[in-house]
Amino acid sequence: MRYVLLLFIFSISLFAADDAPVINLSIAAIEEPAQFVKTINIMIILLLMALAPTLLLMVTSFTRLIIVFSLLRQAMGLQQAPPNQIVISLALILTIFIMEPYGKRAWNDAVVPYMDEKIAYQEAFETGVKPFKEFMIKNTRESDIALFYRIKKEENPKNIDDIPLTLLMPSFIVSELRTAFEIGFLIFLPFLVIDIIVASILMSLGMMMLPPVMISLPIKIIFFIIIDGWSLIIGNLAQSFK
Repeated sequence: MRYVLLLFIFSISLFAADDAPVINLSIAAIEEPAQFVKTINIMIILLLMALAPTLLLMVTSFTRLIIVFSLLRQAMGLQQAPPNQIVISLALILTIFIMEPYGKRAWNDAVVPYMDEKIAYQEAFETGVKPFKEFMIKNTRESDIALFYRIKKEENPKNIDDIPLTLLMPSFIVSELRTAFEIGFLIFLPFLVIDIIVASILMSLGMMMLPPVMISLPIKIIFFIIIDGWSLIIGNLAQSFK
C-alpha cells in the first residue's frame, strides 16, 4: 500500500512541476496517400497477428499432430503425462519442422521481394500463400473438396489453382480430422489388446476386485518404451504428410 501511495505522490509532484511533460492526443487528417497505405498495412498486420492461431490450425500440420498425441495419451491410460503444455509444444515444434520448406519458399518468393518493393502487396500475398496451398491440396481428399463445392453450389474447378482458400481450408481441416482419427485408431489397437489380456488374466485368477488399469498401465508404458514408441510415431507422422 505504501508503494502505491509513494507512486501517487510522485505522479502529483511530476505533473505539478514546471517542466511537466505534455501529453497530446490528436487525430489528424491524412495528407498523403502513402500515409493511408501505411495505416492499412498496419491494420492488416494486426489482423493477421490476431488470426495467427486459427491460421496455424487451418493451413499447417498442427491439427493432425495434436489429435494423434492426445489419442496416444488416452490409449496409454495416462491422464496428465505428458502435460498439455508438453503435448502442444511438441506439436508446435514438429509443425515448424514439417512446414519449414513451405515457409522458406513463401519468405523468399513473397516476403523478401515485397520488402524490397519489387512486387505489390496483392502479388506478394498470392505468391506467399501458394506453397501452403500446395501443401493443403496434397493432403486433402478430393471427396472433401467436392463436398464443400456441393454445399456452396459452385461449379467444379478446372484445375487445382482455381480452388479458392475459402473452400480449400475447410476441406483440408475435414481431411486432417479423418486422417488423425485413422492414425489414432491404429495406435489404440495394441494398447486395447494389452487391456483385454490383463483383464482376462485377472478374471481367470479370481482377482475381480483389482482394477486392471493398475496392472496394464505399467505394462503399456514398458511396451511403449521397448518399441521406441515416440520415435516410431513421430517418424511415421512426419512421413504421413505428402
